[in-house]
Amino acid sequence: MFQANNLKLQSLDDGYVELHFDASKGSVNVFNQATIAELLEALSALEKQPGVKGLLLTSGKGVFIAGADITEFGAVFNGTDDDRRAFLSSGNQAFNKIESLPFPTVVAINGFALGGGFEVCLACDFRVMSSKAQVGVPETKLGIIPGWGGTVRLPRLMGFDNAVRWITTGGHNKAAAALRDGAVDAVVNPDVLRDEALDMLVRAAEGQLDYSSRREQKQSPLTLNEIELEMSIHTCRDMVAAKAGPNYPAPVAAVEVLAKASNMSRDDALEVEFQAFSKLSQTPQCRALVGMFLNDQYIGSVAKKYGKKSTKAINHATALGAGIMGGGIAYQNAIKGFPVLMKDINTDSLALGMSEANKLLAKRVDRGRMSPLDAGNVLSRIMPSLSYDGIENTDIVIEAVVENAKIKGIVLAEVEGKLAEDAILVSNTSTISIDQLAGNLQRPENFCGMHFFNPVHAMPLVEVIRGSKTSEGTLAAVVAHAQALGKKPIVVNDCPGFLVNRVLFPAVFGFDMMIIDGADFQQVDRVMEAWGWPMGPAYLMDVVGIDTAVHCFPSILEGYPERMSDIYGGSYKVSPTKLLFENDRLGQKNGVGYYLYEKDKRGKPKKSVDDTVYALIKPHVRESQPLSDEDIIARFMIPMCIELAHCLEEGVVGSPAEADMSVVYGLGFPAFRGGIFRWMDEVGLDKFCEMADSYSELGKLYKPTQRMYEMAANGESYYA
Repeated sequence: MFQANNLKLQSLDDGYVELHFDASKGSVNVFNQATIAELLEALSALEKQPGVKGLLLTSGKGVFIAGADITEFGAVFNGTDDDRRAFLSSGNQAFNKIESLPFPTVVAINGFALGGGFEVCLACDFRVMSSKAQVGVPETKLGIIPGWGGTVRLPRLMGFDNAVRWITTGGHNKAAAALRDGAVDAVVNPDVLRDEALDMLVRAAEGQLDYSSRREQKQSPLTLNEIELEMSIHTCRDMVAAKAGPNYPAPVAAVEVLAKASNMSRDDALEVEFQAFSKLSQTPQCRALVGMFLNDQYIGSVAKKYGKKSTKAINHATALGAGIMGGGIAYQNAIKGFPVLMKDINTDSLALGMSEANKLLAKRVDRGRMSPLDAGNVLSRIMPSLSYDGIENTDIVIEAVVENAKIKGIVLAEVEGKLAEDAILVSNTSTISIDQLAGNLQRPENFCGMHFFNPVHAMPLVEVIRGSKTSEGTLAAVVAHAQALGKKPIVVNDCPGFLVNRVLFPAVFGFDMMIIDGADFQQVDRVMEAWGWPMGPAYLMDVVGIDTAVHCFPSILEGYPERMSDIYGGSYKVSPTKLLFENDRLGQKNGVGYYLYEKDKRGKPKKSVDDTVYALIKPHVRESQPLSDEDIIARFMIPMCIELAHCLEEGVVGSPAEADMSVVYGLGFPAFRGGIFRWMDEVGLDKFCEMADSYSELGKLYKPTQRMYEMAANGESYYA
């Protein structure tokens, strides 16, 4: 009947027609403007066909339709209101046509149907879903709301409260939840999906299923009475506002759209949806979140290219050094199916490592995410050992002993002699130079850094650090293994602190300088948390471990003397963070740091104020002088931004995208700001440089690079 690049119409037996999505390029279907145009053509062709009894929608890919093509958002969102209306109206025109066809429609949902890919399913009369599929409307995670009728049809199918939850959380929903909430009509095994969907279509065409009432339901106001509706709106509004917070406007806007449109017809409700969508598309949060999505796609593509070059298969891993970090690394390998040897010289460390893995597995069992049998199988893949027996058969050794260059050097040289010639050796060092650690190795080409972040199971980033002698084959294999562990690997070049810690510590130094100048560390924490950080710098030091942080100071300060040698000289002679360390205040690990810590009912550390900290630092700081929120933000952020610019200019990191995703995934930089370079673009480099210059008396840490000044003068930005 009709065939184009991304879809086709084909006749089935007895007057039924199949609309089959199968893009000629790429591994998934997406709704780009070309596909929408083809869909409109196909529907026009369908409307001209006589004797059609029903339409079946299917996909030829493993994913039904992944959603809109987000690469097209930039041009549309940067355009006029009319451009955005044109972008959305073509999709709405197509979906409304499907909903208005003079015969029933059924969709067979396989794989993922997300965003626009699920909104086209909502336009169908009935939805049959594979038990392995997932559906959802994740647009709020991009700072917008569904724009092709998702806010209109979903509440009319599943009720106001369920629709609010689905839209504002933006989650991927499994088949059982989708059926329970009323988003789909049937869930079947994948191997019978098409047959069952076609059977449902036949029953609808023969009058056994009432599809007309479904259409009327989706095109009419909600059926809740006024009191019920007001109660739902009030409850949902408060709940969503509290959870989303002030920095994420899209979830709150979604509730208002659903509330305003609840008593409207479909077409009037679609106009309300468009107005909110268009307004949200102009927010900095939308620009940041869409940019972050594209950056994530980019770093994934870079990692995939590395992985394809790998010729070394990783079938067995070794975690060298147990404890919490080694246990976390062993757990991550084991849960992804790798047998792992966990070697240490200390029985207590091995017990702690196994305890860490067991605790993480127990949580999964308690939450229903894993059966006790599966948890036992995962734990059995970890072999704790005081000896090197069996290490000759391992493919990769991940060293995670104490962060001391001398000790690491000895351990690495010792273990290298016990490995197969082609085995890969990596260090989980956080700051020590890879070239320095490779100095005593016989095969430095098989060695690189593999820096995990704590807690290993939760933090997505892995820094893969290239030494000057690291081979491309080693890098490729390590990147591929990091991906196999479910992580986001980013390759960086060797330097003191690598990337993430190199840019973190200048901000920590800036924090120390604020305290010396009389700022209250609690105020600094409150301001930076309100700005979007998951925790302020004082709290962060306590969580990381003040001893851990202080042990990293020398490698950073000595590594970049041209701008950091004067930080604790002149008028800033003392580091308050180091002062706490010298007084055995290590943070959460011993219950005292910037704050006091006691275990709550769930065994988690709960912080409280400790006035003795103020007494301890008082002799070393200036008389208390409150800083404005703007001062605190600037003094904390400027050194971090400038250091990241140095990293990009020196080639430590390959692109602004990789740099930004490193600080988001490794440090928890606020996602709604999109990364450091994205934030500087939003501020404007000219304004950023002016802001930095206003703090020039604080030293070279606050001096932008020459390239930053040039970019500011030329009106350039880090992202096109």
